[in-house]
Amino acid sequence: MRHNKIMKVFAAILVVALSLMAAGDYSNRRAPGFSLADSHYQQHDTQDYRGKVLIVDIMATQCAICGTLVDTLVKVKAKYGDKVGIISIVTQPDTHDTADRFSSAHKMTWPIVFDSGQVIMSYLKVTPSNPQVHFPHVFIIDYDGYIRNDFEAAQAQFETFDGLCAEIDKAAKAR
Repeated sequence: MRHNKIMKVFAAILVVALSLMAAGDYSNRRAPGFSLADSHYQQHDTQDYRGKVLIVDIMATQCAICGTLVDTLVKVKAKYGDKVGIISIVTQPDTHDTADRFSSAHKMTWPIVFDSGQVIMSYLKVTPSNPQVHFPHVFIIDYDGYIRNDFEAAQAQFETFDGLCAEIDKAAKAR
């Protein structure tokens, strides 16, 4: 009897530890809020997505991996429809023209918004001691505005359709 109780406690600790290790480096915190304009000067605010799982995709239009990820996000959007919101964020050297061409080429149905760097810096916790930004970097944000997971290009398992859907489903259940 005592042995079973010890095993149950050990199993519970193991599950908690594994779930913490599975989260990305910038997860388990409130997502920084923002309102940024797209190439048509329409504002897109994270508050508009409350009650949905939100995917924030920090990308660059000249990045090949970003294009592959966006193609996967197109499939994700088709599966989840309005239950999932997506916002892609770019910064210089991207322009309105490069963003519009990229969006058309990849059949995106969500906005690409422009950041001067402040939003990207707050999501990626960029500091003088941590100055690197790797594209793409994706954040999965739950209904209540908390980052449930994040991943960068090197974590290819999350770039797959099934990997992203699993993360979205986890964020949806986190409520």
